[in-house]
Amino acid sequence: MSMASTKNLVPSHFSFLNSNPKFTFPETQSFSLYSNPFCITCSKKVKRRGKLRYPSEKKKLKQQQEAQVDVENKFEGIWRLSKLSVSVHKDPGKDFLGVSDALLQEIAKVLEFPVASMLPQEAFKVVRKSFDARKLQKEQKFVYTVDVDVHKLLNLEPRTWEFISELEPKVGLIEHLPQDRTSGDIMSIVHACIKSGQDATTSEHGDRNLCNGSHTNASHRKPKVAVVGSGPAGLFASLVLAEFGADVTLMERGEAVEKRGRDIGALVVRRILQEESNFCFGEGGAGTWSDGKLVTRIGRNSGSVLAVLETLVHFGAPQKILVDGKPHLGTDKLVPLLQNFRRYLEKLGVTIMFGTRVDDLLVKDKHVVGVKVSDARDNSLHSMNQQLGYDAVVLAVGHSARDTYQMLLSHGVSLVEKDFAVGLRVEHPQELINSIQYSGLANEVQSGRGKVPVADYKVVEYVNTNDIALPSNSAPRNRSCYSFCMCPGGQTCSVDFDIIYLARFWQVVLTSTNPSELCINGMSFSRRSSKWANAALVVTVSSKDFAALDLHGPLAGVEFQRMFERRAAAMGGGNFVVPVQTVTDFLDNKLSGTSVPSSSYRLGVKATNLHELFPSHITSSLQQSLLKFDKELPGFISSSALLHGVETRTSSPVQISRSADTYECTSLRGLYPIGEGAGYAGGIVSAAVDGMYSGFALAKSLGLFHGSIELILGKAQSAGVAKY
Repeated sequence: MSMASTKNLVPSHFSFLNSNPKFTFPETQSFSLYSNPFCITCSKKVKRRGKLRYPSEKKKLKQQQEAQVDVENKFEGIWRLSKLSVSVHKDPGKDFLGVSDALLQEIAKVLEFPVASMLPQEAFKVVRKSFDARKLQKEQKFVYTVDVDVHKLLNLEPRTWEFISELEPKVGLIEHLPQDRTSGDIMSIVHACIKSGQDATTSEHGDRNLCNGSHTNASHRKPKVAVVGSGPAGLFASLVLAEFGADVTLMERGEAVEKRGRDIGALVVRRILQEESNFCFGEGGAGTWSDGKLVTRIGRNSGSVLAVLETLVHFGAPQKILVDGKPHLGTDKLVPLLQNFRRYLEKLGVTIMFGTRVDDLLVKDKHVVGVKVSDARDNSLHSMNQQLGYDAVVLAVGHSARDTYQMLLSHGVSLVEKDFAVGLRVEHPQELINSIQYSGLANEVQSGRGKVPVADYKVVEYVNTNDIALPSNSAPRNRSCYSFCMCPGGQTCSVDFDIIYLARFWQVVLTSTNPSELCINGMSFSRRSSKWANAALVVTVSSKDFAALDLHGPLAGVEFQRMFERRAAAMGGGNFVVPVQTVTDFLDNKLSGTSVPSSSYRLGVKATNLHELFPSHITSSLQQSLLKFDKELPGFISSSALLHGVETRTSSPVQISRSADTYECTSLRGLYPIGEGAGYAGGIVSAAVDGMYSGFALAKSLGLFHGSIELILGKAQSAGVAKY
């Protein structure tokens, strides 16, 4: 839109701008509206042309071309300003999510408005805040994304009209949104769909609605749906289906969080492993006793992810997760959230059956018609089975439900082996990581209560093993190695003892589901204030690695996991003692002695030769990656760094084949495999998103929903192998 055309649109109360191109603001010198003292420019260079461009360059060019489209009305909707940087010394700190004076200065630069103090804070909303501690820059800074409500801004400060009229989209910096992208929580989305359906029945010529209506016929019975598994996928699928009016039964082999917390306490104190109620099985899934990470690779700003986060906030998560660049909850926040989620489902009429294990599917003519269940608490040989009929079964088990995979194979369900990652968990003093990442700013961490976040890290490297003799030619020579599930300092504050019990002092935790196997994970609480930091260091493994050990078939990956979990248990000497080795000894292929640095793992550690745990090519990959990590994070290789074995359950080792559109299993009708255990998610958020989309898809199949959720929230994306 040209300057001449915008002048013609000036309302009468802005007429002084037409007649006087210069005007004086309070406490400023005269300022020309047509000069650009604060203009931010961004030079872009195209390195290659045509077919020679990299995919990333082609994507950027496409974004540039799309951004060149004229904005129809600059004075409606939202202007989104990204990459606004505020020095850490000028920012109020990580816990402040409002608009500070320093941030107003940065907004004013983009708007080219001369007096930042005249901008009304109420017109701006922080939608993202991250901390950038990269050492290549002059100083650490907080980076913001801010939404400008144009209508509110013009009402509160009319003199910004001319500056808004000159705004133009810039790729990655300035974007115009015709309307607020906030989708609301899932409940409000479903309610809007139901309302649009009711409105459609009263009007023959209503406008087309994205939901296109939803209804239930009172003359027919509610469709009965069984949801197996109460992790994020199962909970969100149950929520959608119940809101649409289905008769939902949620089955969980583990216990509710209250009882599950006590079972974990018994594991810590008396070394009693409840095989159906532990760190993997129970309400909320494996993510309940973890760091509660909400980062995801499926689109942080997508409508589906925002809907999940809004729903978590509705059930008690802090508002901060909607803004934080690396949102996380911590177990102390997840437990009450899950209790609220459960109560809401029960109010909707959902039947929740804890301690109920699904042993088999009831199948008739290649169609699942129900499930066979038993009491997971009854360990006797004569436990009673019960057969329950359903119109559909949503299979939302976690990646440790190995008996379920075996049961599916017995019905001829197509299972495809999938790449995942294995390795060791390394633990450092948190102060060391703070120092490595922040240098002189490390004292601002203050055990999670300071101005900057507790330091974390994420590293990815590619290594080769050309100089290592492999067990067969089938094993891959090149593979990626990366940090996984990094857990900065855990929480040591007082929490409800019955729920969290002694697990609140852990950071490296036991995730075994069988006494003869040993595998571990990391966890931390919301404040991240303990003295330890840990992360898994893992390398990708594939069918070639399984075949090299003579493991074949769809469950070869499961057997691969078991092999090293049993080996780790033997190296630890049993009784859930974890084998450990210092990083320096691991690199030197030696064991200096039995004395090792202190560990957050509470069931005991034993100094062993972890370099003998995996095949030589995997060990070599881990060693090479440690050397490369130390180049990125000088000091990472330290005598105080302790490796723990073994980390194997980074993601599902199989994928259950299903339709991309209906989410229905390709082998059995009426079965809907979803979430991480089915191989379609990697983490809390992506599993919840998968459960949400599958809920809409099944509601549509059952005649409860007649629209398209993709028109509202966008196309569903698969997380694939988790790398977070």
